[in-house]
Amino acid sequence: MSTVRGRRSLSAAVITLSDKASAGLRADASGPVLKELLAAAGFTVGEPVVISDDQALIEHTLAELADRGDVDLILTTGGTGLAPRDRTPEATMAMADRLVPGVAEAMRAASLSVTPQAMLSRAVAAVRKKTLIINMPGSPKACREHFAVIAPVLDHAIETVRGEAFECAPEDRG
Repeated sequence: MSTVRGRRSLSAAVITLSDKASAGLRADASGPVLKELLAAAGFTVGEPVVISDDQALIEHTLAELADRGDVDLILTTGGTGLAPRDRTPEATMAMADRLVPGVAEAMRAASLSVTPQAMLSRAVAAVRKKTLIINMPGSPKACREHFAVIAPVLDHAIETVRGEAFECAPEDRG
């Protein structure tokens, strides 16, 4: 297996939640953006999976990817708002072993400087087994903005979830 910075390489999956995209009525715009951002950050990532906003299907897909053991990070895009079919956070929480509230809080805080609608996001972040799952917004622009917020912590978060990191801060050399 190849390594990144002396470690096992990082792998990611992208799931787009959209009734219209899954039915072929609209192109998936956000999934390819996240795939590109992940690849640029050094992740191995396949084509985005596009599924409907059905909570049971979202839960099944998250569990299937996380339980395989070879996906370090799952980014979902879409389904985090207030619409009746927006069930991504509920599906993520149902599949989670632990929540990671600081990730979603940081994304919302950064996004509030761009739009007041950021406070309407219900996105969550969680861990299932050894996979970090983060709900991203449904728009390509917002995906880029939110990825910039989480990118600096992804390596450390993933190695911590894997059980490979034991120090959260560099040693004080003063």
